[in-house]
Amino acid sequence: MSEPAVDGPSSASDDSDPRADEPTHTGSSTDVSSPSVDAPPEVPDDSEVAAGDDLDETREAGDPVLDVMAALEAERDGHLLDLQRMTAEFANYRRQADRRTLEVGGRARGDLAERLLPVFDACDLALEHGADDVAPIRASLVQVLESAGLEVLDPVDEPFDPNRHEAVLHDPADEGDDTGQVVVEVLRRGYAWDGRVLRPAMVRVRG
Repeated sequence: MSEPAVDGPSSASDDSDPRADEPTHTGSSTDVSSPSVDAPPEVPDDSEVAAGDDLDETREAGDPVLDVMAALEAERDGHLLDLQRMTAEFANYRRQADRRTLEVGGRARGDLAERLLPVFDACDLALEHGADDVAPIRASLVQVLESAGLEVLDPVDEPFDPNRHEAVLHDPADEGDDTGQVVVEVLRRGYAWDGRVLRPAMVRVRG
C-alpha cells in the first residue's frame, strides 16, 4: 500500500524569519544627539571685552616698537645729513687744495724762469754785437718756456701799460696826434709767467 502524499513545504512557513513582522523604516534616519535648531551666538565674556579695550588703548597711546623705529629713522637721517655735509666740505677742501697746489707749482716755475732772465739778457746782448749763432739757442729756450707759461714782453708800437712796461724815455707827441702814449722802442725785453709780471719791459714812450 502506498504512503499518502504530503502537501507543500509546510515546514518552511513555520520556520519563517521573525524579522519579517518588524516594521521597516523608509527615508533618512535622524540623529537624536544633534539639536534640530541652530545654536544661539556666543556672547563674549567681560574678560575678552576688556582685552579688546586694552588693545585699542595701546594703539591710541602708541606702539613702543614703532616709537623705537621712528627714533632710529630720525637718528639715521641725522647721520645722513652729517655725511652729506662732510662730503661737501671735503669736496670744497679738495678743490681749494688743488688750486693752491697749482698756484704754488706755477709760482715755483715762475721763480725758475725769473732766474733765467740774465741768460736771456746775455743772449740779447750777444745778438746786438753780431753773434748770430746765439739766436737759435735763445729761440729754442724761449719756445720751451713759452709752452710752460712764459710770456715775452716786447711791446713795440703797442699802447703803454704801466703795469707791464717801465717808461725810461719820453718823446713828445706829434702835432695833432691824440692816440695817447705808445711804445716806440724796447730797451730791454720784459717777461711774465702765467699773467704775473716777472720783470716789466724797459721802453721809450711817445706821447
